[in-house]
Amino acid sequence: MKPYVVTGAAGFIGSRIVAALNQRGISGIIAVDNLEKSSPLRNLAGSRVRDYLHHREFLERFDGPYEVVFHQGACTNTMDHDRALMMKSNFEYSKELFSRCQAARTPLIYASSAAVYGAGPDFREEPACEHPLNVYGESKLLFDQLVRGLKNSLAQVAGLRYFNVYGPNEAHKSTMASMAFHGFHQYQKNKKIQLFTGSGGYGPGEQRRDFVHVDDVVAVNLWLAENRGVSGVFNCGTGRAQTFNQLAAAVINAARGTQLPLERLVAEGLIEYIPFPEGLMEKYQSYTQADLTRLRAAGYRGEFRSVEQGVAAYVAELKRT
Repeated sequence: MKPYVVTGAAGFIGSRIVAALNQRGISGIIAVDNLEKSSPLRNLAGSRVRDYLHHREFLERFDGPYEVVFHQGACTNTMDHDRALMMKSNFEYSKELFSRCQAARTPLIYASSAAVYGAGPDFREEPACEHPLNVYGESKLLFDQLVRGLKNSLAQVAGLRYFNVYGPNEAHKSTMASMAFHGFHQYQKNKKIQLFTGSGGYGPGEQRRDFVHVDDVVAVNLWLAENRGVSGVFNCGTGRAQTFNQLAAAVINAARGTQLPLERLVAEGLIEYIPFPEGLMEKYQSYTQADLTRLRAAGYRGEFRSVEQGVAAYVAELKRT
């Protein structure tokens, strides 16, 4: 069997893809990441892979065809304003990899982002809906547009616009880790979770996001790898917008083993609201919700966990570490 490739393999979603492949008995995996800096290799502890390669070395040594390339590597800091670095990491590298995959007739499944939609309010895979608020979103949209412009594909190419992903193996993301992660650690340390005051017409903590568990994201990636006739750009979320209040309540209740309503959690000071840092509100997505019409039409029938289901499982794992 030809080897599988996972870029960003030591990172959040990439490491969960490696683990899922291992669970299917697949160990012929080339793990690609930026090995020049302190990659979170602990995410791959216990994983079975064929080789580790630096991301630039992988391009230089590319000797496909491979079974499939899961391209998860990227600069994901949405607060980074270094346009040249962001474009080099997220657009130029992806473009080079795309070219090699097409030439080698190798399927490419890559990570895009819901950041391409900006403030919304519509989250459909259509140019009229795409208005990124930061350089990160711009870099992801540029590559999506390149893929859309492909007239005669030589191999499958599919992009997944991830919404708010949370779950195991994200600790290394620091400030870019999910609110589920930060909320759990806030509660463990201070016995309360802080959320932002209102924005975008929503009350305190009532801003809504499409929070999706990482293993549900992995399931969509693997489904695409099994369905080589499916190409294009697709949303990858639950299709349900839930509030930060709901997420915080799920974290606290899972940590405490309770089922307290939001009103009581707020009344007891377990959830409190703080002002936005200066300059953040203008670039803040107060609402996201994946339109799954295109993904469902392509044939994906998998279910997505609600915040209450996914956060409970995640907190149980965090408590064990």
